[in-house]
Amino acid sequence: MRVSDFDFELPEELIALRPARPRDAARLLVIGPDENALADRTVRDLPSFLEPGDLLVFNDTKVIPARLFGTRTRGEATAKIEVMLHRRVSASEWRAFLRPAKKLAPGESISFPGGLSATVEEKAEGGEAGLRFSLSGPALDAAIAVAGEMPLPPYIARKRATDEADLADYQTLHAAEPGAVAAPTAGLHFTPELMAALEARGVHTVRLTLHVGAGTFLPVTAEDTDAHKMHAEWGEISDTEAAAINAARAAGRRIVAVGTTSLRLLESAADAQGVVHPFARETSIFITPGYRFRAVDILMTNFHLPRSTLFMLVSALRSTGEMKRAYAHAVASKYRFYSYGDACLIYGGAT
Repeated sequence: MRVSDFDFELPEELIALRPARPRDAARLLVIGPDENALADRTVRDLPSFLEPGDLLVFNDTKVIPARLFGTRTRGEATAKIEVMLHRRVSASEWRAFLRPAKKLAPGESISFPGGLSATVEEKAEGGEAGLRFSLSGPALDAAIAVAGEMPLPPYIARKRATDEADLADYQTLHAAEPGAVAAPTAGLHFTPELMAALEARGVHTVRLTLHVGAGTFLPVTAEDTDAHKMHAEWGEISDTEAAAINAARAAGRRIVAVGTTSLRLLESAADAQGVVHPFARETSIFITPGYRFRAVDILMTNFHLPRSTLFMLVSALRSTGEMKRAYAHAVASKYRFYSYGDACLIYGGAT
């Protein structure tokens, strides 16, 4: 498919720079089971669109301060380097995006505040590199926590600096497992009050872990979807979680993925019959129209970038035409877009 098929117009002023307060006050566009059925609601209304016994699947990954600013020294010359960690390789190694990457050669080092340093082991396309840090394991995690800052998406970071509010705003209520360099943003809308209302409705919940990588923000530069390469992300589903998901499906209950990250991991772990298996490895699943969903019935997600892999994913859940019409409605109705923006609830999915 042509990547241009997934383009649409979005006014710059609709890109949210701060979340709604309280979080569940965000708007919710419900894309119902009937073709082109749209309803304008708020996230607080979510329980009314779910049935007792439905299973909400959350991603409990926790965002780490993955944006680092360091210095490369070459003789008398120095250069400022921005490092965006995106995937841990070992106790002391990370894959990262460097900017400007041309200022570094393999074997050179980057010094960070607090005495931390990293050596460039090799460089790849698109400014990506392999880094080996001077510390390892928990000591490295602690040093990154001191030297790094919350990795706000580029479309926010270009417009304002990261601040103290982002430390809480860019974490979900369910954040527990450190390792993400981007938030699973659909989860940002949930509050203790909303969770209590869902429990009162008889909705069940389960958590899995997908450590979201910085590749989620990379533009699709290929002209055809077949030529695009997805970056791998680490995911885990335990025996207990898989059993709960399979029991819900066997009982005829709906599986509702909170976020595209939860959906991608569920679909990665499901077999052809829709049975979800325990999972502990990387996934680079790329979902485009024509994909047959096996594990997910409904998706709650934020609004995504034009020409992005995530807009392709939601177009697979319904159709490209339907999603473009829904997004046009959202634009006309002044919904707020992207990570700190509003949400939509999309019916469709598993057959």
